[in-house]
Amino acid sequence: MRFIAPRRLPWLLLISAAILAADRVTKTWVSAHVPFGGAIPIFDHVLRISHWTNEGAAFSLFADSAAPHLVNHVLVAFNLLVAVVVLGVLVRLGSRFTLVTFALALILGGALGNVHDRIVYGSVVDFIEVHIFTYHWPDFNVADSSIVTGACLLLLDSLLPKKHDAS
Repeated sequence: MRFIAPRRLPWLLLISAAILAADRVTKTWVSAHVPFGGAIPIFDHVLRISHWTNEGAAFSLFADSAAPHLVNHVLVAFNLLVAVVVLGVLVRLGSRFTLVTFALALILGGALGNVHDRIVYGSVVDFIEVHIFTYHWPDFNVADSSIVTGACLLLLDSLLPKKHDAS
């Protein structure tokens, strides 16, 4: 008799849903409470909650494009493709809770958060503003943080030694 591991997919999807919910709540709060272009200092000269929109990709790439609607459509299509691929991999690997499946759940939640904004509003709300000495990091949001954290975890997993099964 073969033991069948319980599916962890519902828990992984719950992580993605929690990221999506946190992203929506924070963006909605910022949009309602921080004037566009304004900011609330959290730690002077280090961290502020600001209110900007990003019509481009990461770090505002392509934001000043001559064809902003085309850029938005391409970014929506790319984000949806990423979400479908990540969901497919999660379904395939969903019987185990690993660093990889956790990372993919983070990426899925972040991708869905940003694609929601692009479809509904045509841009993404960015509100976390970080300054390191004289350097100003481009503003970002919960979805972006989730995607970057997931990507870093995937990189970490690729660098870790692999355990080989003796079966």
